[in-house]
Amino acid sequence: MVNVIPIRLNDANALRIVRDLALKSANVYVTSHARVRMLQRNITLKQVLCCLRAGFIFESAHLDIKGDWRLTMRHLIAGDDVKVAVALKQGACGKMIAVVTVF
Repeated sequence: MVNVIPIRLNDANALRIVRDLALKSANVYVTSHARVRMLQRNITLKQVLCCLRAGFIFESAHLDIKGDWRLTMRHLIAGDDVKVAVALKQGACGKMIAVVTVF
């Protein structure tokens, strides 16, 4: 039996993956918690997508208990400092971004 050692995802690769996936909005899933936070904080879906496509990594990528890579992106959009916490997931149709929360 072969022992598989997961490769650590560095911030440069994580940023590339997030930006590539965010180019198609179909690859971005916004959780119900994130939708509530978007309404509370007056953040639009367009701002979230802009943050994912052009922002930078605010909190480094790390593995969570479920085996997903999590990170936080940050971007200044029209005077608003938007931060988006995401998880990189492997879905049935391939890789996707799950927006966990927005602040």
